[in-house]
Amino acid sequence: MTINVALAGAGAFGIKHLDGIKNIADVKVVSLVSRELAKTQEVASQYGIPHVTTDLADSLAIQDVDAVILCTPTQMHAAQTLACLQAGKHVQVEIPLCDVLADGEAVVAAAKASGKVAMCGHTRRFNPSHQWLHRRIEKGDFHIQQMDVQTYFFRRSNMNALGQPRSWTDHLLWHHAAHTVDLFAYQAQSPIVKAHAIQGPIHPTLGIAMDMSIQLKAANGAICTLSLSFNNDGPLGTFFRYIGDTGTYLARYDDLFTGKDEKIDVSKVDVSMNGIELQDREFFAAIREGREPNSSVAQVLPCYQVLNACEVQLQD
Repeated sequence: MTINVALAGAGAFGIKHLDGIKNIADVKVVSLVSRELAKTQEVASQYGIPHVTTDLADSLAIQDVDAVILCTPTQMHAAQTLACLQAGKHVQVEIPLCDVLADGEAVVAAAKASGKVAMCGHTRRFNPSHQWLHRRIEKGDFHIQQMDVQTYFFRRSNMNALGQPRSWTDHLLWHHAAHTVDLFAYQAQSPIVKAHAIQGPIHPTLGIAMDMSIQLKAANGAICTLSLSFNNDGPLGTFFRYIGDTGTYLARYDDLFTGKDEKIDVSKVDVSMNGIELQDREFFAAIREGREPNSSVAQVLPCYQVLNACEVQLQD
């Protein structure tokens, strides 16, 4: 059975999903939604997508659409996820699930009532480097004592990953911190029980903090320190140091190293080295198998509860 997909958001991340889906059998993108019609038509022609629109409702009205992938601005995620579920579609929404906790809670409740697969794109769960460590953790061969994470960008103007102007403002807490907050609890295999956040000055035009620091503690005693910046002028990216009882590991994107900088081969961990493709494979497998996916909206909700607590601290 072919799964027919509508994809909303033809920007940098939407294209990453389109590239990943090309490698997945019996999945077809049949509708593409994005804000600017001409650019959307251009992307659709490159990927052979027959239907183009600027309105998600048009795609949801197509009976043959089985599932939707949302790569739209953060502020639209929760409402659009609810719309997909209400239309009877399976849905994967890119990170973050929400930027208001009550909205995320509403999505989780709707997903449970719908019986549809509802997943959030917490890609770090799927990256081969982090998967390699997760398998060691599950076997009991490695226990995290501390994670030290740096998420660094140079984004003093409102640009996306392709260097194009954004129509919306990104956020260090609700977007970029969400990756690490979820990953820490997932890898520690223990819920977060303490969280503390501080932030630097608010940017005069973007209206967001450009620097932030978050400390976390899990119920089992593991701790995490996360530093985030939009002011960092290179090197860019997110870098993870896992300090454990049987070793230290450094994850840099899809590469993994020991604490002595010896590279670990993670190429055979999964069928691809592309975390977005692996994330999409999990989404479609869950649909076919009628099961809850890894990174379901219910599984990741505790992450957003922690982010909400941090936001309350920052407002105080």
